[in-house]
Amino acid sequence: MTGPDFDGLFRGAGVRGWLYATDLDSGREIGHGPDEPLPVASMFKVMLLVTLCRQADAGRLDLAAPLTVPAEGRTPGPTGTSAMLDDVTMSLRDLAYLMIAVSDNGAADALLDLAGRDSVNTVLDGFGLGITRVLHAGRDFNRSMEEDTGHGWPYLDPDDISRLRALDPAHTNRSTPREMATLLALIWRDEAASPGMCAWMRGVLNMQVWPHRLASGFPYDDVEVSGKTGTLPTLRNEAGVVEYPDGGRYAVAVFTRSFSPALIQPRADAVIGSAARMAVDHLRR
Repeated sequence: MTGPDFDGLFRGAGVRGWLYATDLDSGREIGHGPDEPLPVASMFKVMLLVTLCRQADAGRLDLAAPLTVPAEGRTPGPTGTSAMLDDVTMSLRDLAYLMIAVSDNGAADALLDLAGRDSVNTVLDGFGLGITRVLHAGRDFNRSMEEDTGHGWPYLDPDDISRLRALDPAHTNRSTPREMATLLALIWRDEAASPGMCAWMRGVLNMQVWPHRLASGFPYDDVEVSGKTGTLPTLRNEAGVVEYPDGGRYAVAVFTRSFSPALIQPRADAVIGSAARMAVDHLRR
């Protein structure tokens, strides 16, 4: 049987694409460049979420404890604490919710400072995710793009993009489609942390507000889509889990790089859902 034409699908949307999907119960899998090291952008927040939960399980963190994210020096961004004007104090748990649900950069960097990058990478090593690494906080992405271009994001031309270390997997937070989907699978199998913490993480990932990528491929009231997006210049990603009413569960990770530097590219967003649906349909046949 001929497999899905992922190449044609991605080209038609003006992107290069990489994908991995697996049936969480049967182990069946499908991939398209699944082991390519790639920048993850804001998907690094999933690695941080798992680390926070494991530290809470070990008694090193109390997720109900308050943390103040000062207005001065807060990592910029369009959502959550990053868009607020005053100091913000809330629990670690609520900051983690904002970090995932609306991709709050300020919350993520405050939590990464608390948990420690070395701790995140130690957790990843323990799972055997040898390519996946967290090297930078969100503030570091912004700083490096300003240094590489002289002005930073969002207004970039192709020459600017070619200089961005934030898009070089050797110098930025990275993973592969297979390893990102594997990390989500560990959460869904209660293997990433304690069962209670994994249940909470699943709930938070299910509350992500963005419907235009992975979820767009599954527009049904009885299909649950949970996930985390990642976005940088020319880069649009999402990894998540799709759950069907018959009990089928599928971890999917889709990474794309667009040929155009334009910020608004609906086809490039939507192809993530289309590719995920194509992969899941293949696994369900």
